[in-house]
Amino acid sequence: MHRVVVTGLGPVSGIGIGVDEFTDGLRRGRSAAAPITSFDASGFPHRYAGEVPAFRPAEVLRRVRVEQWGRSALLAAAAARLAATDAGLPLPLADPGRAGAVIGTTSGESTVVEQLVADLVAGGYPSMSVDSLRQAPAERLAYAVSAELGLAGESVTLTTACSASNYAIGYAYDLLHTGEADVMVAGGADSVCRWAHAGFFRLGALTERQCRPFDRDRSGILTGEGGAALVLETLDHAVARGARIYAEVLGHGLNCDAHHMVAPNEDSIAACMRLALDNAGIKPVDVDYVSTHGTGTPANDLCEARAIRAVFGDRVPPVSSIKSMLGHTMGAASGFGAIATTLAIRHGFLPPTINWANPDPELPWIDPVPNVARPATVRVAQNNGFAFGGNNAITIFGAIR
Repeated sequence: MHRVVVTGLGPVSGIGIGVDEFTDGLRRGRSAAAPITSFDASGFPHRYAGEVPAFRPAEVLRRVRVEQWGRSALLAAAAARLAATDAGLPLPLADPGRAGAVIGTTSGESTVVEQLVADLVAGGYPSMSVDSLRQAPAERLAYAVSAELGLAGESVTLTTACSASNYAIGYAYDLLHTGEADVMVAGGADSVCRWAHAGFFRLGALTERQCRPFDRDRSGILTGEGGAALVLETLDHAVARGARIYAEVLGHGLNCDAHHMVAPNEDSIAACMRLALDNAGIKPVDVDYVSTHGTGTPANDLCEARAIRAVFGDRVPPVSSIKSMLGHTMGAASGFGAIATTLAIRHGFLPPTINWANPDPELPWIDPVPNVARPATVRVAQNNGFAFGGNNAITIFGAIR
């Protein structure tokens, strides 16, 4: 069995594009929240989201043609290109069949599908664009990464909603750990779209302007978008090519609540944490920081906090939610959490939970690293990802030793 390490990071986010900008955004507690521009939101009472207005795919991508892909695929491919550049991967790889891509998503290319439906309603089937129909399948997200980087190994898109990036990291970890691959690009991508915004609004889960995880007065999520990619390699492969190593992937855990379509289950989440810790070969006392799912809804944060208490007991480490800065980037969310966790280990700081004002008396054990990043020695960190359908996925990262 092979040890697995992180050698490259590729964030395309509303608080920064590229690892340096993203790190600065985390340290400063920058917010991506702004009025929606991706679609006409004038009919909604809540009109803010965490978009990436600075994204210019043609400035990042080298191989794929921008006009042939939907926005989510472009976010995935651009994140992968940034991660590969950050990792110093020698492209084209000597053995591209030993390298692959696993990308998670919630909405896939829903912005493309929405436009196709609008065209269909307006003018019937003849009005539907053939080019748009080609862009619509969700599996093209991983394909875009493989095409951009010339990877000929497994190319998989996982659609386990808001925990999908952690599923992708776990899938890639397993391929590397068992020696089936040398290099994998893993993460997630999603775009701000009307149906997700409308769906969360109808569920009563959407806040107006600020996401405030673990605050007493939290009221819901902001939808968001972005692409998050990590280059993962076997330790032997990374060392052989002289790569800079950010951190080690220690393990992961997956389970399903099998309980309710949208309501989280405390016991199942706690069980997933224990699975991840056991897979990583560590104990709760070893964990220095938890990057939470932290959506900012009353139900999620209470359930997650109670599950954390059940696992960690009286020694609950500091936690934070970067959704307070990015919004909920759906399938990319735990990918951004993994990047933030890796940076916390590498650079010795805890990302803050911004917009936090009032402690929740129901969660007295939670230290949310309120509003300001905090210097800290982070040896081991846990990255939580949960999703509708009860799909829980948790990854564990550690300082390289």
